[in-house]
Amino acid sequence: MSTSTANPVTAIAVGNFDGMHRGHAALFERLGDRGGIVVIEHYRATLTPGLYRALYAAHPLFFYDFDKIRGLTPEAFVAKLQKEFPSLEKIVVGEDFRFGAQRRGDIDTLEEFFDGEVVVVPELSWRGKAVHSRHIRDLIREGAMEAANGMLGHEYETWGEVVKGQGIGAKELVPTLNLDTGRFLLPSAGVYRSETCIDGVCRPSVTFVGHRLTTDGRFAVETHLIGIDLEKRSVQEASIRWLKKLRENRPFDSLESLKRQIQKDIADAEQR
Repeated sequence: MSTSTANPVTAIAVGNFDGMHRGHAALFERLGDRGGIVVIEHYRATLTPGLYRALYAAHPLFFYDFDKIRGLTPEAFVAKLQKEFPSLEKIVVGEDFRFGAQRRGDIDTLEEFFDGEVVVVPELSWRGKAVHSRHIRDLIREGAMEAANGMLGHEYETWGEVVKGQGIGAKELVPTLNLDTGRFLLPSAGVYRSETCIDGVCRPSVTFVGHRLTTDGRFAVETHLIGIDLEKRSVQEASIRWLKKLRENRPFDSLESLKRQIQKDIADAEQR
């Protein structure tokens, strides 16, 4: 971390911040103009891994490798923050915040060792359920994208590199982009109404995730941009915003019957 970058920071929010959801936004609102976000990176984040968090933050991010600080006592961790943010006046955390070796530190410990103000933001609820990254992950795994997006406060979005597919989509079905989404958590197998974004432009799409039961049986993430001719474009990267599950994954007895179902999926997606 650059000390010159950290010097102006007077307030920080501390956490893992996977998902950058409504609860996290409530912390960031308390930072003010000279705030920063300290991300304790566990490398198991699956909703907004790494620098993707910056897309949902107005404040600068400062990453701490969890494996490098996990042995610090609570007192040593607070001392590290105060040393590396010499202008620090305020730390903002959620009410369930724990820190230090073996998670021995809590809010009382933080207030004991930090010289400045500790702001504790109460747990946020959405439609009667506490907003936590683990709940959002469960919803995504179930394919309940509308509920997951409600908790997030934005559409769940995954990024990926365009990879080679089977080669039969444009010829016998519909043209698609095939994506390798890396560490991102994917929804349950099925077909989804979505938006696919290329070079910052997002278009309505239909996205399939799961094993291609009718053809080669391999796992795939395939997205069809509605009304766009992909064959004339060279696309290397794209992102998908997952909006609503349209149907479960299932096998078809022929490519023709699969194509008819895909056309129905597209029509269903266009109805919004």
